[in-house]
Amino acid sequence: MAPDATTAPTGPADPAAAPVLTATGVTMRFGGLTAVRSVDLTVHDRQIVGLIGPNGAGKTTFFNCLTGLYVPTEGTVVYRDTVLPAKPHLVTQAGIARTFQNIRLFPSMTVLENVLVGRHTRTHEGLFSALLRSPGFHRAERASHQRARELLDFTGLADKADHLARNLPYGEQRRLEIARALASDPGLLLLDEPTAGMNPQETRAAEHLVLAIRDQGIAVLVIEHDMRFIFNLCDHVAVLVQGRKLVEGTPRTVQSDERVIAAYLGTPFEGEPGQDEAAEVEAAEAARAAETAAAAAAMAARAQAEARERAPGPDEPTRTHPEENDPR
Repeated sequence: MAPDATTAPTGPADPAAAPVLTATGVTMRFGGLTAVRSVDLTVHDRQIVGLIGPNGAGKTTFFNCLTGLYVPTEGTVVYRDTVLPAKPHLVTQAGIARTFQNIRLFPSMTVLENVLVGRHTRTHEGLFSALLRSPGFHRAERASHQRARELLDFTGLADKADHLARNLPYGEQRRLEIARALASDPGLLLLDEPTAGMNPQETRAAEHLVLAIRDQGIAVLVIEHDMRFIFNLCDHVAVLVQGRKLVEGTPRTVQSDERVIAAYLGTPFEGEPGQDEAAEVEAAEAARAAETAAAAAAMAARAQAEARERAPGPDEPTRTHPEENDPR
């Protein structure tokens, strides 16, 4: 059964409880470009945290650092007191699952098969068990099918189990990605723009689904550009600007922060990330322009002096060419 739209969300996480995720000083450089700079973030159990910021702020890069797709240049990522290795399958095995900004389903597989793929980190039968079709293999297969169908029921896709993934409408493909992520039984779910391209009705359904996921005891970290979705949904919001965390707090605190408003409207503000670097560049350009102007003035003065030296004095006869005085 799909999550009830009227289900009341549970209360926010207890800040005193041990965090599910702790990212400390996460930095990601690509050559000379620093995409994420010393970002700290904490997510507690049964908490929904939003990560927002303008395009190019480094949000998805930060997600990739958390899930092992990128190896952070600096910093650590800890899940339930365990430092995570920079390998995606081990991160998933530890208890973190994610969806992607661009839908990444297996289009030629059925809806049920796509969800079963997400169970691979929770099954322990080996190659020989599968080849010999041992009783243990059959038990694991039945358990995986049962769990997959429960998740399809939970996300409202039970009647589409035998449909090919590519034939689903866009909004249902998004829900299928979430169902596949939930198949790994995560303690933390990362959602990268889950409502991108959705109409208002689909967005409301996605909001109810995320709340239902939280009610099952799963923490959620979500990137989204829909501010209404974020501020209605999240217990805590962090803002990234130019790879740095600008501000974090409750939705009300973040929503009223003039630095956040300025970052989205493109208005500079005091202490803006990158402002010092921009000032240094401007100062260097101004100094270079002054040097160029001084050099040009010196050259002009030298040229004038040389011209005065070559010019005849007032009592000096004008020199003519010999041909001009030749009577012939």
